[in-house]
Amino acid sequence: MEQKTLLTILVLALLAVALQVAVWVFRPRDETRAFVGPPRSDYSLTTFTIDALDEEGKLSFRVSGPRLTHKGDDGSVYVDTPDYVMLDNSGNTWKGKSDAAWVNKDGTIMRLDGHVEMHRQGSDTVQPADIVTSDLTTWPKEKKMETAAAVTMTDPDSVLSGTGMKSDLGLKVLELFANVHSILQSKHREPHRDAEQG
Repeated sequence: MEQKTLLTILVLALLAVALQVAVWVFRPRDETRAFVGPPRSDYSLTTFTIDALDEEGKLSFRVSGPRLTHKGDDGSVYVDTPDYVMLDNSGNTWKGKSDAAWVNKDGTIMRLDGHVEMHRQGSDTVQPADIVTSDLTTWPKEKKMETAAAVTMTDPDSVLSGTGMKSDLGLKVLELFANVHSILQSKHREPHRDAEQG
């Protein structure tokens, strides 16, 4: 009987082990995901200047600032309080500032976030001009920009304001979408009228 008892205990033990393995294999899985968090930068720079060149090797735009963060997951760049330079198709320089900027991996899109100021330097062929707006998206290589925010453009002859703007610096076209107001200033004032009004 001793063999029979040992055989029964062995069979029961094997059955218990098989049942435990079956319960472990077929149990419902807890599918909790590990917390990944926000995307992390793979590097950052302080006090930097970056020149982006077009296909011909000419300056398309320049961005400088106190801090740049490069995101490895999509190759984009974030910049705190940038200063930037863009050139139109005639080679006129536009300098500007914004609260922040984002540039995509290829440098084809530069989004200027928060308050944005741009200034075109005057030359023999063009007058100086200023653009003040917010949240401006630019396509530096195509020399285009766009915003849905309020815009004011000032040059020595006029002040133009409105809401929403598309601009093509290459074609020198500025289009305002709504609430457009313009103040035109005469280049040549009549001296006697100024004396009568004063």
